[in-house]
This record gives sequence, C-alpha cells and structure tokens, in this order.
Amino acid sequence: MNPAALDLLFAHRSIRRFAEGEVPDEHVRLAVRAGQQASTSSNVQAYSMLRLRDPAVLERLVELTGGQSKVARCGAFFVVCGDVRRHRVLARKVGLPYQARLEGFLVAVIDASLFAQNLCVAFESMGYGICYIGGLRNDLPAVQRLLALPEGVYPLFGLCVGIPAEDPAPRPRLAPEAVLHEERYPDDEAILASIDQYDGVMTAYYAERGSSGTWSTKMEAQFKEPYRTSIADFYRSQGADLS
Repeated sequence: MNPAALDLLFAHRSIRRFAEGEVPDEHVRLAVRAGQQASTSSNVQAYSMLRLRDPAVLERLVELTGGQSKVARCGAFFVVCGDVRRHRVLARKVGLPYQARLEGFLVAVIDASLFAQNLCVAFESMGYGICYIGGLRNDLPAVQRLLALPEGVYPLFGLCVGIPAEDPAPRPRLAPEAVLHEERYPDDEAILASIDQYDGVMTAYYAERGSSGTWSTKMEAQFKEPYRTSIADFYRSQGADLS
C-alpha cells in the first residue's frame, strides 16, 4: 500500500484561481510521460494534447469557454484531444481503409481521458492545481477553426494547470456504496435512498460556503434541457463515424 498516493488522490479539488508564472517545460514533459503510462486499448494511444501560449488565442478561448478567465491566467493551458489522425495517416500510407466507426471514437475518448487523469495526478504530485474545462465544447467549430485541427482530431476538453492561489476543500462525493454494487444493479428505491443521503452532505457543504440547494436540485437543472446539441455533428465533420 502507498498511503502517500492515496492521500494525494483524496486531496484533489479543482483550482480556479492561479498564481502568476508559467509551468516549466520540464514539468510539463514529466507529467506527459506519466500520462502516457495510463492504460490504452490495444496500445492504440489515440490521444494528443496542445499547449497554448499565444495570448490572443487564449483570450479567444476565454470567450469560447463562456468567459472563464482562468483559461488565460493559469500557468499552462492545454486542449486534450482524442486523436486518430496518426492511425488514418498510417492506413493511407499503406493503402488500407480506416474503418474504426463508433468503437474507434469511443477508444479515442477513453484513451484521452485516462491519459488526462494520469497527467493531472502527476501535476498535483508536483504541487500544481488543475481544472478541467468542459466549456471548450460550447462552440467546437470555432475551436477547430482557431486551432486549425485536422480530420481525425477531436477536441474534448481544456485543462488549466498552475500554482494554486486558493485552497478550497475537496468537494464531497457520493458514498462508495452508491457507485459500488455487488452482483446486481440496485433498484430505484435504493438509488433514491443513496441520493437522499448525499443531498444531506451537500446541503451542509453548500451552506458552509454561503450557498444553498441540494445535489438533486442541481442535477435536475443540469439535465432539464439538452445542451451542446451540435457536438455529434461536429465530431462527424472531423471524421468520426458514430455508426
């Protein structure tokens, strides 16, 4: 058992305010190498990542992510992508078709997510804070034009990294029993009971921070209406076959 590793994982929290100063290139490279050690389906390694430094590009991404100023104020900003470009290029080189379909797209998304989580844990082990930026998907065609991403490259989310300028407490999660099921999936009554228990925890968490509500009410609002409805069309335009 490695208690230090467990302590690091349990201490995770999203950081939204960063101190000035870039993340050194050697730290980025070290974190990338750690990210690459994540599991990858059949060693496909269907991911890549862009580090963006151009102030004009970063300010435009602030707009595209819904006004998230930390995108341009963190020590390093990245765009994590599912990437099957290299596989397409290889297939074209030897005159073979590229026929990955939906499974190929899912492998790219999963591979990229596993890579990113390893990467983030590596950064956190070096004392940095991180924040995933799902707002990158607000306007993917604009992101694609801004970054000139070729066919087979699927931008999935942004990532802010830097020295924390705040010290928030980790946000409580659902109880382990709510996500670990023995043999069979629980019935709806058990699911609702676990949600009620978590609502009590989160109500106290919000109240300590001068807010209100429950996890339930926030999730109800989150999924009340569809959003980012053009994502499938965008990924198809980038070459993804979702059939």
